[in-house]
Amino acid sequence: MEQLRDASIHHTAQKLAHAIKAMKNYEEIFKKVQQLACSPGVDKHDLRNTLEDAIKSTGLETEIRNIVFHLVRNTLITEPKSQEKLAHGTDPLAYLRRSAVQWDRRVRKSLNAMCAELSMPLQGQPRTVIDRDELISKWEELSNYTIDLSNYRPVYAPKDLLDVLLSLKGPQKPVEDTEQVPNWEFSHIELPVKNLFELRLLFAELFRKDATTTNLDLPTQCKRILETKQSPLCQHFLKKGKTPAPFRGELWSFVLSHGNDMHGQECEHWARLRNKVLTTDHIVDKLIFKDIQLTASNDDQYFVFEDVLYQIMLCFSRDTEIASQIQFEKYPVKGRNYDGPPSGVVPFHGICMFAAPFCYLYDSSINLYFTFRAFYIRYCHRLTTINTHPQGIVSLCLLFEKLLQTHEPQLWSHFRELQIQPIRVVFKWLMRAFSGHLPPDQLLILWDLILGYDSLEVLSLFAIIILSFRKDSLMQVTSLDNIEAILADLSSIKVLPLIQLALCRD
Repeated sequence: MEQLRDASIHHTAQKLAHAIKAMKNYEEIFKKVQQLACSPGVDKHDLRNTLEDAIKSTGLETEIRNIVFHLVRNTLITEPKSQEKLAHGTDPLAYLRRSAVQWDRRVRKSLNAMCAELSMPLQGQPRTVIDRDELISKWEELSNYTIDLSNYRPVYAPKDLLDVLLSLKGPQKPVEDTEQVPNWEFSHIELPVKNLFELRLLFAELFRKDATTTNLDLPTQCKRILETKQSPLCQHFLKKGKTPAPFRGELWSFVLSHGNDMHGQECEHWARLRNKVLTTDHIVDKLIFKDIQLTASNDDQYFVFEDVLYQIMLCFSRDTEIASQIQFEKYPVKGRNYDGPPSGVVPFHGICMFAAPFCYLYDSSINLYFTFRAFYIRYCHRLTTINTHPQGIVSLCLLFEKLLQTHEPQLWSHFRELQIQPIRVVFKWLMRAFSGHLPPDQLLILWDLILGYDSLEVLSLFAIIILSFRKDSLMQVTSLDNIEAILADLSSIKVLPLIQLALCRD
């Protein structure tokens, strides 16, 4: 057993070393180690111990530890299998994987059709000198940039994705099995989701009371954690759900990337993206302008960030690293493959609302961009694509349905009697992670929990408790419009106490 454990550790160490060598800033780190090895404090007769001491004293050890932390989270840990293959070798989720590819192709096909309709090449075309000069002069005030959007429309909206999800048909079950399966819209999908007891275990930190720490001590504690510059400690602090607002941006930077100090590679990458925007006219630009004008620009909480959102989302659309880092479902499906934008992400209605909350955290566009990009790659794409991930949008819908039927049977029956699918009421919340629906101060607390626990499951749990909180009113109405009217205003909702309440229920 011990030999197997040692072999596993050695194998992991080899994978880490290989991954670190493939990183952009590997040469920079390697040069630092070389310089330390040649420093007077390092003894060639005791190279290992003295070099380790030098690495620790200069803070390089913390930087390397953070790199390993992010590699293990994002690269080396494979996503857990949602379901083992059946004994006869078939994949019970084959239809879902196939649907994922078909949906992606359908979205890209729509974008290609829009390009053909408007006579615009999908991969873009050089900007005219006049257009480029105007864009450069108005880069800091892009809301004043002249652009005709009358012929452009969102490629898809949350409702379109939900309609596809509700139309998914799994393999037929034997009659004796179907009689025991509850009548859920997603019951036929064999994805594992947690029950309330398992969610309590996951979010146990929310109930832990530290008698030595008061709310007044939190800023001091947060400062001390940030001084260590250790990503795991920053992530653990976010689990409290009580992050002091002035320190949230720096904490998120450590959890999602490597801190607020941008390396030369990030600055150069941002400059290249900006230059691509300035020199190439792309249909995605119009879709981004359209989306921001339809959403953030009309939101009282976010309209002031309109200019910076244009910058962030235009650069996001040009970033080819996003496509290489997002793991899309892969399944052989016959048919033509359609091209997508450089980032691989086709803009949809509301995409800018994933970036909008970050505007409250950062003054620097570069810090904002790379932290948002990491958040999108790790979480948001799972909410906007069909996938088999345990925390993807399909799993969250299934989790919502099971929790609702188990812990709010009256509400469940009420919806069923009205022939209203409960998921239709909350899907827009789930797909946008409540951005644009909650006030920013409460949304940021909710996203603290997502980052702290590295889990999107809190979204389904939170959606359930909101319905429970307004149960009396919901039970009095008989139409979808009235239900949505009751749930339209979430400005009075407080995230932390409601989630704690949800976890304490029987």
